Amino acid sequence: MENRQSDFGFRFMSLGFKLRDLFKPRGKVLKEAGIKSGAQVLDFGCGPGGYIVPLSRIIGPYGKIYALDVNPQALSSAKNIASKNNLNNVDTILSDGKTGLPDMSMDYVLLYDVLHHLDRPEETLAELHRVLKPDGILAMSDHHMKDDDITRAITALGTFKLLRRGERAFSFTRVG
Repeated sequence: MENRQSDFGFRFMSLGFKLRDLFKPRGKVLKEAGIKSGAQVLDFGCGPGGYIVPLSRIIGPYGKIYALDVNPQALSSAKNIASKNNLNNVDTILSDGKTGLPDMSMDYVLLYDVLHHLDRPEETLAELHRVLKPDGILAMSDHHMKDDDITRAITALGTFKLLRRGERAFSFTRVG
């Protein structure tokens, strides 16, 4: 994942996401993933942080959000959202792929509208597999890709299998 966005491009994208969130609240997307209170969640490619507040409500004070993005502006936005909402359970990670998180430490990984941006998807999926717990869930959607292409891309290496297809997102389980 490369940081190719200008300041204007990031602001324009952020505005588009805010409009999207008015009509399609992020909480509904998160509900499909089955995220539970107390969960450890990696939001891979968090963008401007549209999932932080609804995700924090779901996981509660004992859960943790790791918001990862390649763009420093995205992380600044995520930090501002966390600060404005007094959320103490949000950490940010500036990275183009490696999370720095311990092996098998995440209950859920969110990969929303990111896969089509990845230069090396196999490397990213290997990292996500590494950080997911054995019963962890990779919640994924990408409106830039067809459903069959999403399933094929995530399951191609045999490290994830499709658990269910929701109305707004896919859920994959970790294999091995």
